[in-house]
Amino acid sequence: MTTVTDRTTHMLEVPGAVLTYDVRRNDAGSEPALVLIGSPMGAAGFGTLAGYFGDRTVVTYDPRGVERSRRTDGAATTTPEEHADDLSRLIAALDAGPVDLFASSGGAVNALALVAAHPALLGQNLVPCTHYEPDVEALRSASTRVVLAAGAESDGELAHRGAHAVAERLGTTPVTFPGGHNGFLGGEYGQTGEPEAFAVRLREVLAAPAG
Repeated sequence: MTTVTDRTTHMLEVPGAVLTYDVRRNDAGSEPALVLIGSPMGAAGFGTLAGYFGDRTVVTYDPRGVERSRRTDGAATTTPEEHADDLSRLIAALDAGPVDLFASSGGAVNALALVAAHPALLGQNLVPCTHYEPDVEALRSASTRVVLAAGAESDGELAHRGAHAVAERLGTTPVTFPGGHNGFLGGEYGQTGEPEAFAVRLREVLAAPAG
């Protein structure tokens, strides 16, 4: 694991909220920036996983209403479409071109909404899915490569079933990752998965050719 010390924190005003995000910058590599998202989990949950990608710029953020990102509209709930709009504005603010996106749990729902609405923004997209009715036709026609993933130890769980269901509708097969739904965690929130093996698998998926 690489220890990353060049981390900066930024704030981005979007309609109805002020988002807080962190950038672990590495301009030496040629790979796209890697954006790690969850929901309702915020940036703190990706500290361990980000450390395994010190060779590229890594971005994490707190979704609106979570931890450091505060709502300004007074609303009690947020739709996947609103989260997707937040993410599109955050990616645009990075001004780094298309990005790679890893999305876990509810973040995967938001990522599907993002791909359906803004496929020019992403290079590749790794998403395990839970509750959401994705726009399958929009996802099929998007230029973005969408890869569904499921944890090896989460068979039968909601996220695992969701990943397989969405993959079936897209005509693909989910990729299996080490561990369960918390496979990338390295002690965050009191949970430890298999982060090193998880990071190796993520690198393989991101580097795989489309098709």
